[in-house]
Amino acid sequence: MQAGVIFDIRELTVHDGPGVRTTVFLKGCPLRCNWCHNPEGLDPRPELMIRRAGCTNCGLCRQGCGHEECRPFDRCAKICPQNLIQICGKEIDAKTLAATLKKNADIFEETGGGVTVSGGEPLLQPEFLTALLEELAPLHTAVETSGYGDADAFMRVVEIADLILFDIKHMDSDAHKRWTGVDNRLILQNLERLMSSGKRFTARMPLIPGVNDTEENFAAMASFLSGAKDRLTLEVLPYNRLAGAKHDSVSREYRPEFDVDAAVRFSGEEFDRRGIGWKVL
Repeated sequence: MQAGVIFDIRELTVHDGPGVRTTVFLKGCPLRCNWCHNPEGLDPRPELMIRRAGCTNCGLCRQGCGHEECRPFDRCAKICPQNLIQICGKEIDAKTLAATLKKNADIFEETGGGVTVSGGEPLLQPEFLTALLEELAPLHTAVETSGYGDADAFMRVVEIADLILFDIKHMDSDAHKRWTGVDNRLILQNLERLMSSGKRFTARMPLIPGVNDTEENFAAMASFLSGAKDRLTLEVLPYNRLAGAKHDSVSREYRPEFDVDAAVRFSGEEFDRRGIGWKVL
C-alpha cells in the first residue's frame, strides 16, 4: 500500500470546502512563500518541533534514548518534563489513513462535508495523494494545491477529487518568483488545464499587504479566470498576522519582506465586472 508523510489532521474544519470537514496536511512543499504560516509543512521529512518558551535547559532530551522514532534526531522527543518536544511528521499508508478519516462519515453526510487534503503541497506526494483519494471514496474529497506539480499527476487528481481548491499567489511571474521562490508558469499552465476540464473549482487568493493586493493583480486574475466564471468561486484569505508563530519551533526564521502591520486592500470590482463570484474568508 502506498505510504506518505503527513504532519497534521484537523477535524471539524469549515473553511476548506463545503460542509463540516476533516483536513489532513501532507508534508513537503516546493514553494517558500514569504508569508508561510505552516513552516512545519515545508520539509518533506519528519522533523522535531520544539517550543522554546518554557525550556529550562535541563538537558534530559540530549542524554539519548532507545526510542526508534527518536533516533534520526539525536534527541529524545518523549522525556521533556514540560512536553515541549514533538515529532512533526508521520509516515502512514493510504488505507490506514483513509480508515481514520472516515470515522466522521456520519457528520460529513449530515452537513454535506468530507475530507480535504492540504499541505505543504499535496502534489509533492502524487502517488500517495491519488491512492488516498481513491481509498476515501465515496466521501466528498477536496484538494488544496498551489498547482505547482507534474501536469499528469495534477490532472489525475482533478479527475479523482470532487473539488479543487487552487491557490493563486500572484499573476506576475517575476513577482511570484520573488515572493514564493518559484515562477508561476507551471502553476498557470495547470490552472488552464483545470479550467479546460469543465470541472467546478474554487480559486483562493492569500491577500498579502504590499505584495498582491493591487488593482493590477486583481484585474489580471479576473481576466485569466473569466473563461471559467460559471464554474468557480474566488475565496480571498487576508494575511494572518500570526504567520510567524511556529517558525522558531522548527528552527526557521520568519523574515517577511513586507509590512506585516499594513492593512490589506481588496476590491472585487474587476471580478464583479466579469461575473466571478467571490467572498472574503
